Amino acid sequence: MIKGTELFVKALKEEGVDILFGYPGGQAIDLFDALYDQDDIEVILPRHEQALIHAADGYARSTGKVGVCLVTSGPGATNLVTGIATANYDSVPLVCFTGQVPQNLMGNDAFQEVDIVGITNSICKYSVTVRKREDLGRIIKEAFYIARTGRPGPVVVDIPKDVQQALGTDEYPDEVNIRGYKPNEGVHIGQIKKAVSVLKKAKKPLFLLGGGVNLSGANEVMKQLVELTGVPAITTIMGKGAIPSNHPLYLGNIGIHGSYAANNAVSECDVLFSIGTRFNDRITGKISEFAKNAKIIHIDVDPASISKNIVVDIPIVADAKLAIEKIIEYASPLNIAKWSEKTQQWKKDYPINMDKYKGLTPEKVIRYINENFDKPIVTTDVGQNQLWTTQYLDIETNRQLLTSGGLGTMGYGFPAAIGAKIGNPDRPVIAISGDGGMQMNIQELATAVAYELPLILVIFNNGYLGNVRQWQELFFNKRYSSTCLKYRKSCERDCQNKDKCCPKYTPDFVKLAESYDAYGIRIFNEEDTKKAFDYALEHKDAPTIIECIIEHEANVSPMVPTGKSLNDMIMDC
Repeated sequence: MIKGTELFVKALKEEGVDILFGYPGGQAIDLFDALYDQDDIEVILPRHEQALIHAADGYARSTGKVGVCLVTSGPGATNLVTGIATANYDSVPLVCFTGQVPQNLMGNDAFQEVDIVGITNSICKYSVTVRKREDLGRIIKEAFYIARTGRPGPVVVDIPKDVQQALGTDEYPDEVNIRGYKPNEGVHIGQIKKAVSVLKKAKKPLFLLGGGVNLSGANEVMKQLVELTGVPAITTIMGKGAIPSNHPLYLGNIGIHGSYAANNAVSECDVLFSIGTRFNDRITGKISEFAKNAKIIHIDVDPASISKNIVVDIPIVADAKLAIEKIIEYASPLNIAKWSEKTQQWKKDYPINMDKYKGLTPEKVIRYINENFDKPIVTTDVGQNQLWTTQYLDIETNRQLLTSGGLGTMGYGFPAAIGAKIGNPDRPVIAISGDGGMQMNIQELATAVAYELPLILVIFNNGYLGNVRQWQELFFNKRYSSTCLKYRKSCERDCQNKDKCCPKYTPDFVKLAESYDAYGIRIFNEEDTKKAFDYALEHKDAPTIIECIIEHEANVSPMVPTGKSLNDMIMDC
């Protein structure tokens, strides 16, 4: 007979967990005590629970393993909520353990009691409170299975203190058998043949690749399929890297800030072969105009995602890699030379660049990363920094991009980089952020220093919440409401005078880094880029902030206004 806490530790070991991101508290203290006596699982202590779950998320995305969190009840649990929703949107496998007050106190508004299962039920794949000690092993086993199978996602397991302390069997199940949860593990050959038949008749076919291709590890077979058929390919932001971004048949990202070639190709194609994307509004634009001339084939592991936003002609419920491997068996080269030439001409005639801006630009910094880092893991925050990164970063077989696509969570990039570096200690990890998003979890500099992580933290500082400011410039007559990060109470309300003397920016990121025993350098010119990255690479014991001072009103182009179709692009914002 062993305590529930001891079975908890045994279960983690059985599931192959070697890294746990945790923050202790009263209702989880017994679980942390049980972890103290073992050496197989390293407990990482971030400085805030939201950063903790983003770190677990970055660890999971970069390693392919299940990320594991452990926090206490009440605010410890509720601080996970944003990270749970982030992982849920982007199909990231997490198991989040929360301590809970003893069951005799539940429902009595006890200190630090919240119904975390009720709170998270709509934003995770599965959530459950362990009510009996004899169910603990089974529930943990099921949690890991649910998190990593089918469409991956976060699972929440709430463990009351009395269950943690109760004695029971030391047995941990070998198998899982959950009634009503049977992930699809095959491919419907009839639907595959039907899809290939339609593809072969197409004059203007197009592959649309989403994050599901990356999640299933289908990158190599997807490249084979593109080269076999000769069909051009585009990606969502989450799908970038599904084939190498420098591949001649790759046209770029689709959507609100997609490339001219990609958006035009969707509007003109006659067959849209979509794999691993749920057609959210960021990529479709005006739904009635989206691929209106095309027959749509949709492969997705989640049946709920098919025909949810865009009604499709041929649905295929399957893992992306399994489906693509089967398609290759039946596919053949297509006679679409004119279409391919046309799409390539669009790509040539309308390149994405920031040539109109003087001085240091995000494009120049990201190009430097492309040219000087062999196998980087790059994380981004959310906003203009994310969009520039997804436009200019080259993603190939040995490179990874981690970003919050579905929820668009500011504060994600830096802690995700911490998790990625812990999971991949031998690879360079670069976090790209804006000056706004960086401050949302900047306390994690202490975590990165404590664990001696030589991260490179690139901050594009334009003094604004840039993405919202861009919308205010274009559609709200430059009424920069609550987006200037240099604002002081003594400032004039009108922020359109470029010649005015603005207050000093707060904080000084270089001094702030140094106060954490990290490193910092500020650059203003392209010529300083090499010096800055060399400076960062010299330091192996702590992170380095490279603060890049960029044009205050630099915009992300092209752009599709809300409610417009994809071919209603503003080419030069």
